[in-house]
Amino acid sequence: MSKRVVITGLGCVTPLGRTLNESWKNLLSSKSGLTSITSLPNYEKDYKAKKKSIPSTITVGKIPEDLHDENSTIHKLLFTGQDERRTSGFIKLAIRTAYEALHNAGLLNPNEITVNTSLCNLDNFGCLIGSGIGSIQDVYQTSLQFHNEDKRINPYFVPKILTNMAAGNVSIKFNLRGLSHSVSTACATGNNSIGDAFNFIRLGMQDICVAGASEMSLHPLSLAGFIRAKSITSDGISRPFDTQRSGFVLGEGSGMVVMESLEHAQKRKANILCELVGYGLSSDAYHITSPPSDGNGAKRAINMALKMARLEPADIDYVNAHATSTLLGDRAECLAVTSALLPGRPKDKPLYISSNKGAIGHLLGAAGAVESIFTICSLRDNKIPHTLNLKNALNLESGEADKLHFVKDEPIETSNLKHALCNSFGFGGVNTSLLFKKWDEF
Repeated sequence: MSKRVVITGLGCVTPLGRTLNESWKNLLSSKSGLTSITSLPNYEKDYKAKKKSIPSTITVGKIPEDLHDENSTIHKLLFTGQDERRTSGFIKLAIRTAYEALHNAGLLNPNEITVNTSLCNLDNFGCLIGSGIGSIQDVYQTSLQFHNEDKRINPYFVPKILTNMAAGNVSIKFNLRGLSHSVSTACATGNNSIGDAFNFIRLGMQDICVAGASEMSLHPLSLAGFIRAKSITSDGISRPFDTQRSGFVLGEGSGMVVMESLEHAQKRKANILCELVGYGLSSDAYHITSPPSDGNGAKRAINMALKMARLEPADIDYVNAHATSTLLGDRAECLAVTSALLPGRPKDKPLYISSNKGAIGHLLGAAGAVESIFTICSLRDNKIPHTLNLKNALNLESGEADKLHFVKDEPIETSNLKHALCNSFGFGGVNTSLLFKKWDEF
């Protein structure tokens, strides 16, 4: 018999804040974490000369600058001089957010980074952290130095760019001796990491895991690549679901969750935030960057999550959508949601749907992890965040569409929020859906 899996700790860094509480508060307050590239400290040096490839109208989702303050208390606690030399930005970000999640779960000894071994067996404590790109900054800079200046390669070059090194360094930093696992499925990475941890725990292979993703790919090269692929909006505004949507805004950030079997959490008297009850995934088998117009792959992922959770479509109250604000992607996802969740739904029970990307941009590999965390916060607080910049929702021309309620203008407070779905899709046709349930004792 498979084990029940619960969430007991959360941590994130986003363009909206340095911590989970700061990010969640600003999301509900209609704050935007997006900024013009012209305001970046390195704009004159790295971006201005590349205006043919990167127009000055481009915006990005940048994490707070003071996060990198080496004199801060948390930085001194987490990073040694050796860490500074051998780790890249996305690895440091993963360590920082893992620390917040572990602290939030009540697992760390006071004022230390050591896990309280009276609460868990570190041999059965897994670490599942992915990244979509890893450290493109180190690849770019090292390539220039090697090719143009014939400089010797930094001995830490390879360990700084490998995507599994976020998981490796977090497991080393906190002495987590269970499995070390890394997923890289483009923009579905975060959800896949959480979903894999879910399976490892429910199958009894691990008692507890920290899972998520980290991404710091704001760089002229990656930005120019996404612009060339016609994925980035040129007007600087992320408008998920809106009729005027024209592409996503590239962002950075990290999200981590602590997950454990229900028995393990209850034994240590943990504060349970919610339960993860379903995980669905599929492949479009269609195109490297575009979904099929009917959203069939996304629909199959949603259906798999429902089947695993043994729930009916009408049981779902809220969908935190992937919705990047691209023309094809948003429409395909909405069609998938309407066809999977609306048939047979009572007319007096609307299905709420929103996207966080209007406020934070698209965090690539970390998107699903951060958005799953916000979904968990919705269940915890009975608040559904609205989609920033959504003025006129796309027309689905469906008889069921009136049951789909786009949340815009302001958050919705509801006491009836019990089941919420978080979708995340990636280049290559990867589709993932995580189904969360408000925590109750039964």
